[in-house]
Amino acid sequence: MSENGTIRVAVLGASGRMGQEVLRTVSQEPGIEIVVACDRENVGLSCREVAGGRAPDLKITDKLGAALDSEKPDVLVDFSHGSGAAAHAESALKRGISPVIGATGLSAADIKEISLVCKETGVPGMYVPNFAIGAVLMMRFSEMAAKWMPDCEIIELHHDRKEDAPSGTAMRTAELIGEARTDSPSRKPRAAIKVEGVRGGTYKDVVIHSVRLPGLLAHQSVMFGRSGELLTLRHDSMDRISFMQGVALAIREVRQLQGLVVGLDKILFR
Repeated sequence: MSENGTIRVAVLGASGRMGQEVLRTVSQEPGIEIVVACDRENVGLSCREVAGGRAPDLKITDKLGAALDSEKPDVLVDFSHGSGAAAHAESALKRGISPVIGATGLSAADIKEISLVCKETGVPGMYVPNFAIGAVLMMRFSEMAAKWMPDCEIIELHHDRKEDAPSGTAMRTAELIGEARTDSPSRKPRAAIKVEGVRGGTYKDVVIHSVRLPGLLAHQSVMFGRSGELLTLRHDSMDRISFMQGVALAIREVRQLQGLVVGLDKILFR
């Protein structure tokens, strides 16, 4: 942190759509300064050339380690591909930098590995499946409903460029539902299944259906059913700006946490 209390931030995946929105929007937040923009694409170009005039006047670099050593940020915001997220987080943590990970496609093994490095270094970090405040509320309401309505299914819909399925939000929702249930869901008949996979996949005893189509951004419905009634909880992100308040909140709070914290709810509902 700088002498005036400003939080210094590195953005990884700066050329991607989420990274560009961070450069445009989070850079305008008081008390936050973006000092590093890193990506494999658009190397050498100014952030303003890539993301527009509201972005900081920084050149994009592909040398993450060197940039972290030079600028010494407090927080690394990672919106790169999930396949490298664990290595990126470890690199940051060993330098005393807190990772805020929004990269898609993290595995349970990745999360475990990052958590171990957080403990070893004593540096806190966050993995956030969804930064939208409304999505976090949807997950909390699903957790509340699961106690009384154990039969439910998740339908998550995303743009056609999203590589992983189910989404991290859907998987986290299923985990919360599984932890909150006091009764097991009823068993569904399978004898008449005509097309393999038509009933979706099952995670934590919750059926999840994934839709990938152009025209979508990020959407999820959680449907709870019981005799004579149906409860549907739905959240829609129509623009990536919906995630930015959560990103700024994570940047401001991550250094006050302990270990690796999963989910923005740990900040919102503490």
